[in-house]
Amino acid sequence: MSQLISGERIHLVDKKGRQYALTLKAGDTYHFSGQKIPHDDMIGRPDGTIVTLSGGRQMLALRPTFGEYVLKMPRGAQVLYPKDLALIPMWADVYPGARVFEAGTGSGALTMALLRAVGPRGLVVTYEMREDFAKTALTNIERYMGPTPTLISCRKSAYEGIDLPDDGVPFDRVVLDLPEPWQVVPHAAKALRSGGIYLSFVPTVPQVIQTVQALERATVFGMIETFESLIRTWSVQGRSVRPDHRMVAHSGFITVARKVEPGLLSVGQERERAAEAMAEEVGGNEAGEQPQ
Repeated sequence: MSQLISGERIHLVDKKGRQYALTLKAGDTYHFSGQKIPHDDMIGRPDGTIVTLSGGRQMLALRPTFGEYVLKMPRGAQVLYPKDLALIPMWADVYPGARVFEAGTGSGALTMALLRAVGPRGLVVTYEMREDFAKTALTNIERYMGPTPTLISCRKSAYEGIDLPDDGVPFDRVVLDLPEPWQVVPHAAKALRSGGIYLSFVPTVPQVIQTVQALERATVFGMIETFESLIRTWSVQGRSVRPDHRMVAHSGFITVARKVEPGLLSVGQERERAAEAMAEEVGGNEAGEQPQ
């Protein structure tokens, strides 16, 4: 049976599903709305157990999932939503053993997602200019994941360049969560291996435009795609089934591209083929039987 231990981060969950984070420490006491509970009353209890505070309030004590942890952990920079953290490793195709370059580290949410994906045989090199952000991120990462020998954290700017690891082997993936990723595209073109994947996350359309234009100018990137993810939860109570009144809608745009040998998949050719396919489809519909 998995038991809660001193030193780990847990969440207390009330009857309405609201979560409150704390780090267990032998001898400490947790205070909540005028009630309290000694940490010792939770240490050694099963994960997912019900605990009772001094005033009789009952709450669940459990280890948070990665998504729950990210939303409640201390932060310097804004963190990505779990819906984006789930998509990024998939669309960047971050696999066990991959060598990944990331910038910027922020509060460490995306860094943790990448570390989980590369596993113990991989490598994540992350750049963060701000010392305060980096310190918060490393604390968050260690608190949730423990020691991470597969992480190299640097106080550098990716806008100025990307240094390869000491062995000189190029990266398999470049993942960026920066305000101006287009400035990093020329460096990514040099740091990525052939066939490697570039991915960047930005919140606004003008940023997307400049990013895609930079990828086109680099001439070594093909299969460029940009998309966003929207997630809507539903309330299911017997026969009463409806969308929830609130949803996590737009948070940002994800742009992905592959580093390939120039020529066959030039951006102009890709767009021409897409336009031709659209024209053929429209033409076929016009020539065919029209719906009544």
